[in-house]
Order: sequence, then C-alpha cells, then structure tokens
Amino acid sequence: MREPFRNEPFTDFGVSDNIADFQAALAQVEAELGREYKLKIGADWIETTNKRKSLNPSQFTQMIGLVSQGDEEHAHKAIQAAAAAFEGWKRVPAQARARVLYKAAALLRRRKHEFSAWLVYEAGKSWAEADGDTAEAIDFMEFYGREMERLSERQPLVPLAGEDNELVYLPLGVGVIIPPWNFPLAIMVGMTMAAVAAGNTVVLKPASPTAVIAAKFMELLEDAGLPDGVVNYLPGAGGEIGDFLVEHTLTRFVCFTGSREVGLRINEKAAATRPDQKWIKRVVAEMGGKDTIIVDEDADLDLAADAITASAFGYSGQKCSACSRAVVHEAVYDEVLGKVVERTLALRMGKAAEQSTYIGPVIDERAYIQILKYIEIGRSEATLVCGGNMGSSSGYYIEPTIFKDVEPYAVIAQEEIFGPVLAFIKAANFEAALDIANNTEYGLTGAVISRNRSRLEQAREQFHVGNLYFNRKCTGALVGVHPFGGFNMSGTDSKAGGRDYLLLFTQPKVVSERF
Repeated sequence: MREPFRNEPFTDFGVSDNIADFQAALAQVEAELGREYKLKIGADWIETTNKRKSLNPSQFTQMIGLVSQGDEEHAHKAIQAAAAAFEGWKRVPAQARARVLYKAAALLRRRKHEFSAWLVYEAGKSWAEADGDTAEAIDFMEFYGREMERLSERQPLVPLAGEDNELVYLPLGVGVIIPPWNFPLAIMVGMTMAAVAAGNTVVLKPASPTAVIAAKFMELLEDAGLPDGVVNYLPGAGGEIGDFLVEHTLTRFVCFTGSREVGLRINEKAAATRPDQKWIKRVVAEMGGKDTIIVDEDADLDLAADAITASAFGYSGQKCSACSRAVVHEAVYDEVLGKVVERTLALRMGKAAEQSTYIGPVIDERAYIQILKYIEIGRSEATLVCGGNMGSSSGYYIEPTIFKDVEPYAVIAQEEIFGPVLAFIKAANFEAALDIANNTEYGLTGAVISRNRSRLEQAREQFHVGNLYFNRKCTGALVGVHPFGGFNMSGTDSKAGGRDYLLLFTQPKVVSERF
C-alpha cells in the first residue's frame, strides 16, 4: 500500500546549503527569462500573433516571458480537444490516473527550487512564500491521488439480502479551470489535477500575470506522461475568451478562484441553459474574503501581534485568507496596535529575489493603482499610523499600511483590498467583536486570540467563516490538515485539500443487481 499522505516539508533557509541551492535556482531561471510560450491544444503547441508580456513585478522593466494569447477559435478547439481526450481518459483506471499525479509530484519535488524561483520572478513572492506555494502544489497532487484511489474502492452501503449494490464515482466531462495569480502554482495545480485525478479533461486558462508558471507546469505534465488533450493550456484575456469557455455547450463544469465579481458572473453565465446542453453545469468557486482576527482582553498580546502582522502582510496581503481587519477589545487595543506597528516597521521591503525581503511588490500596475486608491479612502475614513506610501519606482511597491480607529462599516473595513492594508477596529466587548467579524458579505477565514475557553467555544459556534483558527494566524492552511473554503460571498465552500473536494468533480452512480 502507498504510504499515508504527509505534507511536503518547507525549506529551512537558515541552512547555508539551502541558501546556495536557491540562489543557484534563481540564477538558472534568470538565464531563461524572456522566452516565448505557446498554447497547448491537444498534441499541438500553437503560436499566435497576439502575445502578452509577463513582467517581473519587482522590476517591471524585466520581461519574464512572451505568452501567445488564445481567441474564441482557439477556445473552441481546446474544448473539442478536451472532449475527444475525455473518451479515453475516463476509462483509465483510477489507480493509473493517480500514478500520473504521483509522478508529477515527484518531478516537481526534484525541481522544487526551480519552480519556486519562477514564482519569485513572475509572482513577486519572497523565498519563503514561493517555497510554501511549491510545497502546497506537491501536496495537492499527492493528496488528490490518494483520494481518488480511496473513492475507487468498494464504497460502503447498507446490505440488502438478495441484492448486490455498488456505488461508483464517475467523472463529469470537460471542465474549465480558471486559477488566480496569487497562488499561481499551488491553486492552479490543485484545481487542475483534482479534476484530472477524477477522470475529467480540462481547459486551463491561467491568470494572465502568471501564465509562464502555468506553461512550465504544462511541460512538467508532459514529462509525467499525461496524455495529450487531458489538460489544454489556453492563456488569453478573460474578456476575450472567458464567457465563451463558460457558456460552451460541451463545458460540464467550471472551477474558479478569484474575485467576487468574476465569480458571480461565471455562476450566472453557467446557470443559463444553452441549446443542445445535456446537463446543469457545475460551478466550484472561491471568491475571496474580508478576514478578521479578534483579540480578546485576556489574550497573549505578543502572540496576537505576531499573528496579525504575519496574516496581514505575508505576500503583501495578497491572499484571500489575509487578515485585513484586527478587531481588538478596547482594554488592550492601544497595546496590541503598538506591538503590531512595531513589528510592521521592522519588515524589510525589497525585491522578491533578495533573501532578506519580507514585503515584496504587489502583482501589477492594476493592483498597484487600486490599492493606492483604497489607502486614500482610508486617509479620509480613519487615522493612518503606519505606511501609506509607495516604495521604489522600479517595481509595484507599497508600504505595509495600518489604519486605526476604523469604523466597522467603513469602506476599508468592508471591501476586499487585496494588498498590504490593515484596519484596526475597537470592540467594547467580545460579543461586539463577533458582531463586527460577521458584518461583511464574506466568510472565508478568521481567528480568535484568547485564553478564555468559554469565549473560544462561543466563537466556534458564532464566528461564521469556513476556516476558523484559535490562537494562531488566519493564513497558511495545509492540504489535508485545514480543508479550505468559505461561506457567503467567499464562494461555494468547496474545501480544497479536503476529503470532500474530489466529489465536486464526480457524479455517483449506483448499480443494483437482484440475485
């Protein structure tokens, strides 16, 4: 039997050999920057005249790669290629499909630093953030391979004398995978390979800012022996091909991670029945959050400050799970604020490729402009106590920013900013803190820092989020340990990395035979 799933260890960058190995990987990747990348449809790599530059957000004069862009004609061909490949892939035994995932995971593990280096250059991730992203991608493949093997076994049913009853999980068909740029390896791999493990075929439309990383993963899948057409690589503008892919009659499901606005549009488009459509399309969506850490009056305040700082400013706040609101009991509000400001001022901002960097750039010009607009709104709504300025003009740098005395329904307390901006909100008591934590339209992650058992139990019941953490940060979910997904406008609560996830890509069939 295959050994039980274990999470991939993170790299210890306090070890000199690990530092040297990662620096070598950065040099290797830097030597490969500027190459061109084609579409992959069926067995064909296709170059198009329309191309998009992928830029290094740490230094936007540096081009990561030049990526061919697909149009509606390419999208139609990709869907057809996936549909043709599905006829063979759905008949491949689950154990054989799982072995492809294990092979891909092994290849990625051997090239771990290389892929992490691509994340540093294209996504602006620090060394530690990039290493965690790659480790999570490995975890998803190892975990979902085992899950598909488990689901392929004889499933327990209540016995009935005189009958043989069997439940089997069948794949759905052709899926459209639309991953985000903030975890451009881990989430892209998890969404894609969950569908593939379940026996489906897909069209992968990568996030435009991080399309080179997806192209590198396509090359790895070829090395792992995945048949042509099972995963089709189709970079392109969402406005150009997004609706077309979702609305196509051969599309059976859409798996999306991204903004609330785009997720709701996909859900609406997928719900409409088209001529010759034989099924209700399934949508799996994770759409962000407005996440809160509550600090109780009897909390360990140093722990609280560490948790808030790490959750708010890891990867420059560009995580759907990031803490964007600290709701603190009035009795300890000033002390916690002071500790978080002290820690935040100690964070080093710089190029992601530099080992000492904690705060790197935000992803691109669009995000840069949007975040700065929110900071200006914050200046009019609350008191700026830390940050608020732009960094070096060579990249998309924004200082980690903290506002205090934010009203619970202020714009910066309600809208997802997706950047290094933290709102401090004062609560009169624990019940008020819970009310504030639940007052947004989202419900993804949250945390409570408290020594009071009764209040932790109260939060366990009343804090309405999909992933709730006690006395730790609200980011850093591990595959298999913290199945991840949220409530309300945070999405369909699909629980990626959990035992329920593959069920979203399958349809159960029961066969009963009377003796």
